[in-house]
Amino acid sequence: MNELTPYMNALQKFSIYGGIATVVLLGFFLLLWLREPRRLINGITFTIFFISFLTELAVLIFSTNNLPFITIMGILFLFILGIISVTMLFMWALLLWNAIVVWKRESHNLSNMLTLFLAIFLIALWIINAMMASRARFLPNWFNTLISGLPFIGAYLMLCSYNFLVNVFLYQFLPRRYKANYLIVLGAGLINGDTVSKLLGNRIDAAMKFANKQIRKGRPAPKIIFSGGQGPDEKLSEAQAMADYAIEHGWDQDLVILEDKSRNTLQNMQFSKAIIQKDAGGNASYTKFFSNNYHIFRAGLYAKMAGLAANGVGAPTRFYFLPNALIREFVAVFLINKKRHLIFIGLILLLTLFMVAITIYTDIVAH
Repeated sequence: MNELTPYMNALQKFSIYGGIATVVLLGFFLLLWLREPRRLINGITFTIFFISFLTELAVLIFSTNNLPFITIMGILFLFILGIISVTMLFMWALLLWNAIVVWKRESHNLSNMLTLFLAIFLIALWIINAMMASRARFLPNWFNTLISGLPFIGAYLMLCSYNFLVNVFLYQFLPRRYKANYLIVLGAGLINGDTVSKLLGNRIDAAMKFANKQIRKGRPAPKIIFSGGQGPDEKLSEAQAMADYAIEHGWDQDLVILEDKSRNTLQNMQFSKAIIQKDAGGNASYTKFFSNNYHIFRAGLYAKMAGLAANGVGAPTRFYFLPNALIREFVAVFLINKKRHLIFIGLILLLTLFMVAITIYTDIVAH
């Protein structure tokens, strides 16, 4: 009997049970995600499934007992791992490069400088960490224990950001059912107070593209609700500017509804919902909303908060613009759930303070 036979048999059994577990986890994820995609827990269930899938894939590769194949896959795995590691190690450089690109191509406002601030923060954190590590033996034990809790807070924030990005990614692939009665286009700032920007135009184009495809499928044309109030520096409401843009690009004026009172995304959803309920007259309606791809997941959370049964379709965004936009979105989603995050961070701080107290007590007893 080959010496590897028991090992291969064990792998094959593990592969069978692991495969069953992976399928079950996939089914559980799909059940939760398709039922309600506007929940952060979907990122967690997908990650658990994906880890199970990768484990099962590794077991299947090793169970082939094909050394050249195993070697090739091992090299590929190490290559991918290396790319991820280098990317994480030089994240500060990538963020600085993005900040320079954005500075050249976009307006110089605070929201477009977030990658610059994050890069500076990472560089400062690296310098402080290096200085602290070299002087740790000269610092009081209680202080070293205190700052040891900071990496755990950092790890928690990284996990939150990872889960957010997974949810944003998954939300792009929601099934699109072309049977909508109403489409909501979310507003954004106007150029010079009266002109639709390229970013906002993409949202309107995406809504009209969806509507026209629905019409080609032989279903009734939906009404488009343009949602956005008039800011203090704008000459007309965002809703009116969007409607004018859509009509100029061939959309039927009779299928246009203006929602020109909202000031933020939550009000977009709340006020649009009220308009739909009044316009539909109590009849059942199916709604889709449109924004840029980086924004639709957070918009979906607000739609859920407003009690609006609608999911979003994302319009394309220039790649270099995404890092700043995603940082903004993460901060906004983080603040939506701030109570939950404060509890977790508070527990980490309490545990750290408890360890500090033990350290101080141990030092006193030792002396």
